[in-house]
Amino acid sequence: MALVSTALVATSADAHEPWAFGFGSRAAAMGGAVSADATDFSANYYNPAGLAGDTGIRLSLGYTYNWQNLRIAGRDSGVDAVRGLVFGFAAGGKVGGIPVALGIATHLPDQGISRVTALREGVARWELYDSRASVLFLTANVAIRPVHFLELGGGVSFLAATHGRFEITGTADVLTPFNSKLRHEVDADLTSVRYPEVGMRVHLGERAALALVYRHSTKLDLELSALLRGNVDFAGVQVPIVYTLSSKTVAAYLPAQLVFGTSLKVADGLHVNGDITYVHWSGYASPTARTAAKLAATPPAGFDLELPTEIKPTVPIPPRFEDRVVPRLGVEWALPWPRPGALFRFTVRGGYVFEKSPVPPQSGVTNFVDADRHTLTLGGGIVLDRAPYPSLDLHFLHSWLPERITIKDNPADPVGDYRQRGTMVGLGATLGAAFR
Repeated sequence: MALVSTALVATSADAHEPWAFGFGSRAAAMGGAVSADATDFSANYYNPAGLAGDTGIRLSLGYTYNWQNLRIAGRDSGVDAVRGLVFGFAAGGKVGGIPVALGIATHLPDQGISRVTALREGVARWELYDSRASVLFLTANVAIRPVHFLELGGGVSFLAATHGRFEITGTADVLTPFNSKLRHEVDADLTSVRYPEVGMRVHLGERAALALVYRHSTKLDLELSALLRGNVDFAGVQVPIVYTLSSKTVAAYLPAQLVFGTSLKVADGLHVNGDITYVHWSGYASPTARTAAKLAATPPAGFDLELPTEIKPTVPIPPRFEDRVVPRLGVEWALPWPRPGALFRFTVRGGYVFEKSPVPPQSGVTNFVDADRHTLTLGGGIVLDRAPYPSLDLHFLHSWLPERITIKDNPADPVGDYRQRGTMVGLGATLGAAFR
C-alpha cells in the first residue's frame, strides 16, 4: 500500500478547479452563474454555445490561488491549496454568412501536470476537496448561430490520467540492509480521458437569454502494477521470492451535470444571472484502491514454513452519494461613471452558491468527510475602451462549510466519532484582450 500511495509524483475528486473554484475571474466573481452570458474563453467550460455570441479573437490569461482550511476533530486536515494558471481563447467569424466560432481553454496546476494518491478506505479525508487529484484540464469547442436568436455549441474536454509499473529485483540482506543489492525500475505513462459537453443559448430579445448545458461524467483511473523478484538473505540462507501487486484506483470522478441558466438585463448596465445545476452524484465511484496480490516463495530444505500464495483482494464499499441540485446567483453592474466616451470602463460583480453535501452519514467503515458549502464571491473589472481592448478582472471568494458531526454505529470503530468544518478563501486575476 505504501508503494501504491507514493510511487507517482505530481493534484477534485471534486477539486476539479473549474467546478469548485471557477474558471476565469469574471465567472468566479459571479459564482459561476454565467451559462447564459459567457462569450469569452470561459464559455469553453460554462456553455460552448456562448462562443458564437461575439466576433473577433478574445485572448485570456489568468492565475488563481485557493487556500483551504478544512478541519476534522478540531485539527487541520492538511488539504493543500489549489492553484494554477488558466489560459484560453475564443475566435468568431462567418462561414457562408453563418456566424461560427471556436475556442480552446486550459487549467494547468502549478504543482505538476498529474498528481495522484491512493488512500486506505478507513482514512478520514475531505472527499470532494482533497487535492489528491488536481490534474491538467483542457477543452476544445465549436459553436454556430444558425438563426439570430439561437446559438449551439459543443466539444470535448480532456483530463490527464496515469498508468504505471514498478519493479524491484536483486537480493535483500535482512541483517545488514545496506549490503543489499537491489535494482528498481519505474515506468509511467500520462494518458488522457475525454468527455463531451454540449450547450445552447436562446436570446429572448435584447434583455434576456436562456441556456441549457450538459456535461458528461468521467473518471480518472490510476493503474499501478508492481513486481518484487529476488532473494531474501538471512544469515547466509537465501529464500527466493516473487511478489506481484496490481492496483486500480479512481483518482478523480466528475459527475454528469445538467445546467439551466438565465441572464436578465434588469436595467442599463445591470445584469442578474441565475444557474440551476443538477449533479448526478449517485454515480460517484469509490476512490478506494482495488488491489490483488500474490506471493511465491521457496523456503530452504528443512524449513517447515507455509506462506499464503494469494492475498485477499480489496473490494471497495459503494459510497452511495446522493444527487444534488446546486443554485448559483450572479450580478454584474457596469458603472455609469466615467461617462460615455471615457478611456476606461469599470464593472463590479458579486455572487452566491449553495452546495448541499451529497455525502451520506459516515456511520460505518468509510470516512468520506464533507459538509454543506456556502460561497460568497466578489470581483470587478476594468477595460480600456481602445483596441485591442485590454482588460483586467479580479475575483475573491469565501466559502463557509458549517460544522457536521459524524457518529459511528460501532463504539469500537478505530476512527471514532468526529466533527468536521472548514473555510476556503480564493483569489485570482485574469488579463484579456479582444481583436475585432
